Amino acid sequence: MERTLILLKPDTVQRGLVGEIITRFEKVGLKIVGMKMISPDKNHYHKHYEDIGKMITRHNQKVFDITVTMMMAGPVVAIVLEGVEAISLVRKMVGSTEPKSSQPGTIRGDYSHMSYDHANKQEIGVPNIIHASGDENDAKAEIEHWFNPEELYDYETVHEKFTISNNKKK
Repeated sequence: MERTLILLKPDTVQRGLVGEIITRFEKVGLKIVGMKMISPDKNHYHKHYEDIGKMITRHNQKVFDITVTMMMAGPVVAIVLEGVEAISLVRKMVGSTEPKSSQPGTIRGDYSHMSYDHANKQEIGVPNIIHASGDENDAKAEIEHWFNPEELYDYETVHEKFTISNNKKK
């Protein structure tokens, strides 16, 4: 089983979409093993977006500052999901980082629409609803950053009956 981190961003919380989005992940059989609402400070976001995600390195300080300002506009819901190939499944469900490019049926395609071009002209962050870990290394580092081990739970779901062989359960 693989674990990944998602963050339901302030625009999601403020629009009352948290339950709808969580339901989408549960319906495909992903298991919530950790979840909390939190309002991180700038240092927490620096570790997430630069130390782990290399945002300043890949883009620039201005993009980082705009993103952090947007993220600090309200609380986020941090969730650790677990399942078979969870990282790639979640990325597929979430859609493209740019909402305008996201396909209908993806979370961003269904709940957001802004383009990078519009956000850049307005000098605002792109309200794209959700963050999802990009790969296995990011997922591991992000989960360790957002959650203490005692905040993550191990339990069995009905879905696991169909995704874990009997040999693995023993």
